[in-house]
Amino acid sequence: MDFDFEYAFQPIVDNNTKTIFAHEALIRGPNGEAAYTVLSKVNNDNTYRFDQACRVKAVKTAAELNLKGMLSINFMPNAVYRPELCIRTTLEAAKKYNFPANNIIFEFTEQEIVEDTKHLLNIVSEYKKLGFKTALDDFGAGYAGLNLLANFQPDIIKIDMNLIRNVDISKSRQTIIKAVTRMCEELNVIVLAEGVETIAERDVLLSFGINLFQGYLFCKPAFKAVGIVEPTSWC
Repeated sequence: MDFDFEYAFQPIVDNNTKTIFAHEALIRGPNGEAAYTVLSKVNNDNTYRFDQACRVKAVKTAAELNLKGMLSINFMPNAVYRPELCIRTTLEAAKKYNFPANNIIFEFTEQEIVEDTKHLLNIVSEYKKLGFKTALDDFGAGYAGLNLLANFQPDIIKIDMNLIRNVDISKSRQTIIKAVTRMCEELNVIVLAEGVETIAERDVLLSFGINLFQGYLFCKPAFKAVGIVEPTSWC
């Protein structure tokens, strides 16, 4: 590839234990530029190489920062041809940089069109077999929604921030999120609320039984650094 990129890390917090559960690795330009400045350069010719490079760099940077807890890495399902080969790169990076492979979560976004659901099922199955956790990002904002969840169950779903926004004053959002939370409890899937920005949003979500949060209320993404949670953000 003829372009560079770096990572910012945003904490995912567990309000029950008042600890950082994980950090999500978020693409940034080499000097902290927004993600789109990098992603706009990804095309059909370099998608696979970019996906592999992302995995390696996320693990390498997390190890250099001595990041504790889980590391959540986004991946592109349409870039994975043979999951057992693609995952080898991640395992080799984890070994090389002495980062625990079982601390890695792979996130895929509902907003990416997955052309072959069976292929995605194969990817998730292979990752779980190797001990990795999986997460469905932006749940409620993309192409597949409940159909994806019906076909397979990731370890975690991340409710999209557009559903979270103003949930404290939106009856419709409250109804939808409560229903998703009950459904996931029966499916043994953990619910995570992303994009939480206010104490009022946090408190309503806590009342629904959600304890994993990600958002500006707790910490903004930290460029090439480990995030520090605002002490006043805990319940």
